[in-house]
Parts: sequence; C-alpha cells; structure tokens
Amino acid sequence: MMNTLELAAHGPVIPVIVLDRVDDAVPLARALVAGGVRVLEVTLRTPAALAGIEAIARAVPEAIVGAGTIRSAADVRAARAAGSAFGVSPGYTAAVAAACRDAGLPLLPGVATASEVMAAQADGLHFLKFFPASAAGGIPLLKALAGPFPDVRFCPTGGITPETAPLFLALPNVLVCGGSWLTPAAAVAAADWGRITQLARAAARLARAPTSAA
Repeated sequence: MMNTLELAAHGPVIPVIVLDRVDDAVPLARALVAGGVRVLEVTLRTPAALAGIEAIARAVPEAIVGAGTIRSAADVRAARAAGSAFGVSPGYTAAVAAACRDAGLPLLPGVATASEVMAAQADGLHFLKFFPASAAGGIPLLKALAGPFPDVRFCPTGGITPETAPLFLALPNVLVCGGSWLTPAAAVAAADWGRITQLARAAARLARAPTSAA
C-alpha cells in the first residue's frame, strides 16, 4: 500500500478537482498530466465524482487519482471500489482512519488544531492535510505547529492561490499544497484543456523548501 508521503514526490501541488460532468474527467486528467501534475484529488462533492475517478483510473494510468472529501466508511469503500489510489478527508476521525486501513486505502487526513494532529499521530499518521488552511490560521499556525510537532509534515489546502502557494511551500514542514486554481470551473466548462495544462506547468515549477523534499 502506498505511503501518502510518496504523493509529495510527484510535485509541489495537488489539484483539488470538482467534477460536474463525467465526460470531463479523462481529458482534464490528461491535461494536468501533460503539464507535469500527476497526483489528482477528485472530491466526492458531486454525483459525477466516483464515475470520474473510475474513468481516470482506467484511462489515464500516468495519473495517481485519489478521492477527496471522504467523511465516512461508506465513502472509503466507494472510493476504493472506484479505483482511488488514496483518500483525503476534510477532518479527522478514528473511524475513517480505521475504514481506510481495512480497505487498504492510504489516507491524507485533514486537521486544523493541535488536538487533531495528536489524534492522527496516535493512529500512526504523520503526513496531514491542514484544512482550511487560510481560514484556520495559515502560515502563522503552521509555523507554531512546527515546534511541538517536528515530526509532522503538512499539505495545506483551502484558500491557497498561485500567489500564496510559494509562501506555504517555503515552510520546512510543508511538503505540498492542495489547490483548486489548477482547474478553474470556467476552463473546465469550456473544455479549455490547454489552459489547464498551462496552469499545471506553472504549478509544477513552484519551488519548495530544501528540507521539505519527500
């Protein structure tokens, strides 16, 4: 089973994808991969999500596709059945972590407080999604968490932009950022895959702190 730390080895940004149409899944994934972005998080926020994950897993083997917005054991089972290589949750519960272990689905769980970090660590998880990053305290909170949790690494997600992403990535305890700016709704709706590839190329070039390499 993949260690979620491996996800960070494929680039500094994981796109957070909301699919409204299953037919967009494969061309969108191919556009991102063409721009150098291989790790894709498709959120379970729409009826098209699971079928989209299944289509990407089948047709775009270069991509590493996972399911986001996992909130229950049922979500875990559905994501695994669709072919997800990993799961991402907006928060942390031991029940979701246990369901992921049972299903063999690597989990990147969301945390926003020191108590949630401790709960995730108690279950053996040390690479965590910091969400909602901007609203929950952003860079100052990540710097504060580095003191008591020197062995934890983060993927901040939520409210991050192309302008602020480099500031997050400069932190030693940040391995990768999650962001929705790589797949703007207007570009997806217009099937402007060239635009998606351009945004992916720019994201793939973002620099990270030397000590944050996975």
